[in-house]
Amino acid sequence: MGFWRGKRVLLTGHTGFKGAWLHFWLKQLGAHVHGLSLAPNTRPSLYDLLANDGHHPKGIADIRDRLAVQAVVQQAQPEIVFHLAAQPLVRAGYREPVETFETNVQGTVHLLDALRGVSDLRAIVVVTTDKVYENPECAVPFAETDPLGGHDPYSASKAAADIVTSSYRRSYFLPRSVGLASARAGNVIGGGDWAADRLIPDAVRALSSGKVLDIRRPDAVRPWQHVLEPLHGYMLLAEALWNEPEIGPAYNFGPDPKSTATVREILELSGGHYDLSRINWGDGSDGPHEAGLLTLDSSKASIELGFAPRMTLAETVSRTWKWYHGLSQGKAAADLCLADLIAYEAGQLDMMRRASA
Repeated sequence: MGFWRGKRVLLTGHTGFKGAWLHFWLKQLGAHVHGLSLAPNTRPSLYDLLANDGHHPKGIADIRDRLAVQAVVQQAQPEIVFHLAAQPLVRAGYREPVETFETNVQGTVHLLDALRGVSDLRAIVVVTTDKVYENPECAVPFAETDPLGGHDPYSASKAAADIVTSSYRRSYFLPRSVGLASARAGNVIGGGDWAADRLIPDAVRALSSGKVLDIRRPDAVRPWQHVLEPLHGYMLLAEALWNEPEIGPAYNFGPDPKSTATVREILELSGGHYDLSRINWGDGSDGPHEAGLLTLDSSKASIELGFAPRMTLAETVSRTWKWYHGLSQGKAAADLCLADLIAYEAGQLDMMRRASA
């Protein structure tokens, strides 16, 4: 990862869960990171915890504000851009569809348009979601060539952002030899997430408050992975775009198919950390429509980028809970994140040793 030392990086969504992790990792690798995001919307937040340890970029702005986006881009003059800023929740999309489309679609337009004038720009990774696909729930993993769709406002807004990305790629960036591609990842878990309507954060809140955990759809299947897995994929993609701007236009970054699991199975793996008797199991009928079955085919990223998941599902769940336990015991968030990074990089070395044996 010596590639990243000294690179000027613009990271949108740097105050969110994945964004804070990615910023922390890029700083460890020596990149100069500039942020663009709203202020954190959870208390606590990983961004704030890392800021207390001196790890945070500036750049608080609303991606829906075109002039503010232009100002941040002009100040950052990035060589590489990771676009993670989004309204990232399905149920919030149902409640606030206009804000969801404004943020996820028009925000992407604002960013890509502002980047058209950056002379040193070499690579842009636009992060969307595994939910961009039209989903007939037929147990076949989605490939990048499958049709885009979106039953709910969040999913549709992300599919639209993917189409915007493809349009700007062909119209403006490929003619300049600037690499641009979208990245589609599954459900991520890991220490430092406190967002609403997410499984482990909901369990952490229930545990700390002594309340019963309500699970709406225990049999919903998702491609679960540790947050470091897709972030590694995004960095591999950015480096590849730097060297070969014509690659793309989209890549899936999911776990090993064996790591696909139901919500119930994730909580059963959490049994050593969470009292399973304090769960109210729903029957799947509560709330608006959400996909019941979603899996990804990441073979393209594997073949073209060398992407390979490193953590088993059991390790992913265990490491996530250990992070929260460590924080509750007074350990610094930066130390916990660094320990996970070191373990993840050690996993790469183990994979290389096994491959050469």
